[in-house]
Amino acid sequence: MTLNELYKDLDYVNHSREKRAYYAQLIVDNPDAMRHVLEILFMVDDPRSNRAGWLAEFATKMDITIILPHLDYFTTHMHTVYQDSALRPVAKICEYLTISYYKEKHPETRKMLLSNHKNHITECGFDWLITDQKVAVKAYTMFTLYYLGTEIDWIHPELQRIMEDGYHTGSAAFKARCRHVNKWIKKFNKLQS
Repeated sequence: MTLNELYKDLDYVNHSREKRAYYAQLIVDNPDAMRHVLEILFMVDDPRSNRAGWLAEFATKMDITIILPHLDYFTTHMHTVYQDSALRPVAKICEYLTISYYKEKHPETRKMLLSNHKNHITECGFDWLITDQKVAVKAYTMFTLYYLGTEIDWIHPELQRIMEDGYHTGSAAFKARCRHVNKWIKKFNKLQS
């Protein structure tokens, strides 16, 4: 699948789960196409950027290994995404990566998700938390930063401070995620003592 073919096919991808799953399976079946998906995702002013984000998220959920060869490209460009409908899948992919690495201990993820990738994800995550983003982006990012904070010791205190600062003005969903992540952090800290 060429970049041009994929770009044209994105006209047929809509927000329905069926369409996203169908096209994501095509990407999983043709792993080299993931690079093209990411290239279109990072055409941040293009209307197809968000559709490429949906495919990247679905394909990564189906098979985490599909994103691993592209971590350098993904993590060094993710900060450029700003449209809500494209940013949400980027934040979700970051969450998938950290769950795979820290919770599931997936061998290939543990081999390929390097400290420079984690640093890019951490930096973007904190940027997303302190800027005006939709609650879904912030919610996924809180989980991502929680997992990263199990390895990088300064993350949890900073994450807790940001959650506390935004708690009183946050939505019900934001508050619920804050409570959940705080419980995880307390439990983690207890286990470390």
